[in-house]
Amino acid sequence: MNSEIIVTTNVVVALIGFAGSIVLLLFLIARWKWHVFAALLLPILLFGVLPGIQRNSFIEAFEHGFGNTIGKIGVVIVLGSIIAEALRHTGAIQVITRSMVRPVGSKRLPFALTLTGFVLGIAIFSDVAYVILNPLVHSAAHAMGVSVGTMSIGLVGALQLTHAIVPPTPGPLAAAALVGADIGKVIILGGFSCLVGSIAGWIWGQYIAGPRIKTLPSEEFRGDDVFNDESGETFPSTFRSYAPIVVPVVLISAQSVAKITVQEGHVIREILTYIGWPVVALTIGLWLAIGNFRGKDNRSESTNRWIKDGLKTSAMILVVTGLGGSLSAILKGTPAVAFIAEIFATYGLPPILLPFMIGVIGNMLTGSTTVGVITAGSLVAPMLGTLNLSPEAAMLSGASGSVIIKYVNSSYFWVCTSLSKMEVKEALFGYGGVTFVAGTASFATVWIMSAFGIV
Repeated sequence: MNSEIIVTTNVVVALIGFAGSIVLLLFLIARWKWHVFAALLLPILLFGVLPGIQRNSFIEAFEHGFGNTIGKIGVVIVLGSIIAEALRHTGAIQVITRSMVRPVGSKRLPFALTLTGFVLGIAIFSDVAYVILNPLVHSAAHAMGVSVGTMSIGLVGALQLTHAIVPPTPGPLAAAALVGADIGKVIILGGFSCLVGSIAGWIWGQYIAGPRIKTLPSEEFRGDDVFNDESGETFPSTFRSYAPIVVPVVLISAQSVAKITVQEGHVIREILTYIGWPVVALTIGLWLAIGNFRGKDNRSESTNRWIKDGLKTSAMILVVTGLGGSLSAILKGTPAVAFIAEIFATYGLPPILLPFMIGVIGNMLTGSTTVGVITAGSLVAPMLGTLNLSPEAAMLSGASGSVIIKYVNSSYFWVCTSLSKMEVKEALFGYGGVTFVAGTASFATVWIMSAFGIV
C-alpha cells in the first residue's frame, strides 16, 4: 500500500479508534461469544464512521491490507492445514511419538512426550495432537506409576508453544505475514525459543506441578500399547513420518540462510530461493505426507477428503488474517502509531514488551492463541519503524505472549482437562501454570536474542 495514504490526521480520533477496536473486539469474543471473524469485522467498520476519518482512504486501506496479506500467506496456510490432516490420518504422529520415546527410555517418558509435543506442534493443531496422544499419556503414566499431571503437563505446554510460535502452523504464519517477518528466521529462532520454553514447561510438570496433582491415569488405558494396531494397519517409517514436517522447515530455513551467506545471483541462491519459497516447500511436504497413505480406502478419495478438511480448517484463519491485515493498514495511516511509539520512547519502556502484552491480553480474554498472535501482529506491524523493532522480534514476542495463560475460556484447556480427567482446580495449576512458565521462558529467550541483535 502507498505509504502516503492518510486515513486521518486527528490524534484523538486515531487513539479512540485504536483503543475502541481492541476493547470491542475482546469484549465481543469474551463476553458475547461472537465468532472472531464477526468480532473483528465490526470494530473495523465502526472505526470507519468516526468523525475525521477520510472514507475513501479508509476503504482503500481496508481492501489493500486484506488482499495483500492473503496474497502473501493464503496458499501457505491452506497447505499447512492439509499436511496436518495427512499426518493425522496416516499414523505419522504415532511413529514420531515412538521415535521420541525410544532414545530417552521408558523412565523418562514425560520428557519424551514433551519433545514429541515440540515437534508435532509445528504442524498439527495442539488440541488435535493431544486427542491423538491422550491414550499414550494414560498408559505411560500407569507404566511409570505417576500421576497423569506428571506425564501430560510438559506435553501440553510444548504443543501449545510451537503451535503458537513456529511456522508452518497457520497462526504464526499469519503473524509473520502481518509484520513482514522472514519465515525462515522465525522458524530457526522461534524453534530455539520454543525449545527453551518446552524444557522449562517440562521442569514445571516434572518437579513442581506434577507431584502435587493427585489425579491418577484412567484404568481404561492400563496396559494399552497405542502403537500396535490390531486391525493390521501398517505405519510409515520414521523417516517418512518426519519428512512432511522436517523437509519444508529445512527448505524454508535454507532460503533464509542463503540470503545471508550466498552472493546474490549465484545459482545456489537462486535454486534455494525458489524451493525454499513456502508455497513450494509446503507443496513438497504435502506430497511427502500423501505418500504415506497406507489405508484400505481409495487413495484419491482419502486425499480429497484431507484437502477438503484442510480447507475447512484454514478458512477461518484466512479471513481473520485478512481482516488483521486490513486493521494494520488502516492504523498505519493514522497518527496513533507514532503516538504510542513515542510513549514507549519517552518512558524508556522496552519496545519488545508491546507485542508481548498485546498477545497476553488477546489470549487471556478470548482464550484463543490464534486471536492473540494475529491481534499482536496486526496492531504492532505499523509501529515497527518507530519502535525500532525487527519484524521477527515483534512476531516472536507477540506469539510468546499469546500462549499465556490457558484457562477456563480456552477450548484447548478443556480438551486437555477433560481427556486427562483432572479436576479443574488441578488443571488450572498444572496446565495454566505450564503455559505461563513456558510462554514466559520463550519470551525471555526472544528478549535476550533481541538485546544481542540476533533477532
